[in-house]
Amino acid sequence: MPLGAFKAALMGTAGVSTGDVVLLATATASESSELAFTSGLDSTYGEYIFKFYNLHPSNGNPDLYFQTSVNGGSAYANATTGTMFRTTHKEDGTGGALTYRDGRDYAQSTTGLHLTGNAGNDADQSVAGEFHLFNPASTTYVKHFIASVNSLQTGAGFFYQWKSAGYVNVTDNVDAIKFFFSAGNIDTGVIKMWGVK
Repeated sequence: MPLGAFKAALMGTAGVSTGDVVLLATATASESSELAFTSGLDSTYGEYIFKFYNLHPSNGNPDLYFQTSVNGGSAYANATTGTMFRTTHKEDGTGGALTYRDGRDYAQSTTGLHLTGNAGNDADQSVAGEFHLFNPASTTYVKHFIASVNSLQTGAGFFYQWKSAGYVNVTDNVDAIKFFFSAGNIDTGVIKMWGVK
């Protein structure tokens, strides 16, 4: 897909298709405990992309999590396994590192998986990035995911890029997903969901 067409698709309106990417839904936070997508995850697309735009937490330095559901969001307790690493760099040019975050690995967690840690809530800080979920409607295979998400830490001047991957260990149709901070609300911000043909 040409770059211009791809950008047009990502900035389009719900239900409008440009090439292979279709914007399906937009969730906007207003002191929200979570942002959830309870429709539109089905067999229409083989990949779903969720983009995070300036998610601002009410509390200082919570973690951003996700959970999935197989019953339209009535319950979110699917066993999920994942791994994570991060890069860091401080505003003063120090603290650069690449580290495997074994403390943020989870095996068969039913309470959600990290997408970030240390999401700052200073006035100019927010979370931005993307999450990909593959073949959520499969009734044969587990549901793989990958994510790349940025955050800043309140007070310490650290920038983080978090890379995570794993799978939701169910062979039922995953038909809902929610994103939330480990403490407090999502004060402001937007999450958009696209389907990829």
